[in-house]
Amino acid sequence: MDAHCDLGNRKCQPCEGGVAALDAAASREYLAALDGWQLAGATIEKTWRFRNHHETMAFVNALAWISHRENHHPELTVGYADCRVRYWTHAAGGLTENDFICAAKLERLFAL
Repeated sequence: MDAHCDLGNRKCQPCEGGVAALDAAASREYLAALDGWQLAGATIEKTWRFRNHHETMAFVNALAWISHRENHHPELTVGYADCRVRYWTHAAGGLTENDFICAAKLERLFAL
């Protein structure tokens, strides 16, 4: 698990197909390095709750910046005071290290 503790320091690697998805054991190992994320089929997801819509949208904007910088984009479900984030790598048909890197970068938003 120590190998995955620095996920937030890594950069996503370009993925244009031909990359194998992680197996279930590797996915669970990466997941152990993240707080509150859950496996949901071939995806990982987490829902954040906020005090109001302004905070929710500030989070979404920060997430958009991370996604742009990493060129790896999640599926979002945005409500008034919550946002569900779901990652998977379409080109791999499942989870890759990129998904866990982006999830770790989101976690850092709340460590500041």
